[in-house]
Amino acid sequence: MARLKDEYASRMVPELEKKLGTTNKMLVPRLQKIVLNMGFGIVSKDEQKQLVDDLMAITGQKPLLCKAKKSISNFKLREGMVIGAKVTLRGERMWEFADRLISVALPRIRDFRGVSNRGFDGRGNYTLGIKEHTIFPEIVSEGTAHSGMDITFVTSSTDNKAAKELLVSMGMPFAGRN
Repeated sequence: MARLKDEYASRMVPELEKKLGTTNKMLVPRLQKIVLNMGFGIVSKDEQKQLVDDLMAITGQKPLLCKAKKSISNFKLREGMVIGAKVTLRGERMWEFADRLISVALPRIRDFRGVSNRGFDGRGNYTLGIKEHTIFPEIVSEGTAHSGMDITFVTSSTDNKAAKELLVSMGMPFAGRN
C-alpha cells in the first residue's frame, strides 16, 4: 500500500474532519484522480517517442496520444497529427505519483518557493504547471527533448477551501501558505 494513502487514512482524515467541521468521514475530501497532460507541439518522431517514453517512465502507465482535430496552416498543423499525450492515474499509482511529486520532484525545481495558490478552478480541482519534466528522478536529462506538463489533482471536494486543506495536509508546498 502506498505510504501517502496510509497516511491519508490514518492521520489526514481525522485532521480534516476537525478543520472542516464535518462529522461524517465520507464528507472529507479525497483525491479521486491525477491527470497529466504534455503538449509536444511540432517535434520530430524521435523526440515525440522520447517524450512519450519519459511520460511512461514518470507515471508507470502508457500515455494516450492526443491528435489534432482540425488543420491550422499558420501553426503547420494537420488534422490527425499527434500533438500531445495524457495519462489519468487512479488508485495505487495515483498515490505513489502524488507522493513522488510532493516529496521528491517539486523540491528539485531550481529556486523553488512553492506552488501557486491560484491553480484552483472553483470546483475543488487544482492544476499545476511544470516547465520541465526532467525534475522527476526517472528521467535522465542528457540528450532528451525537454517539455513541460500540466498536472491536475481532481478531488471529491466541491469548493477550493476544502481541496486546499486536503493538498496542504498531503504536504503540497504552497507559496505563502495562504
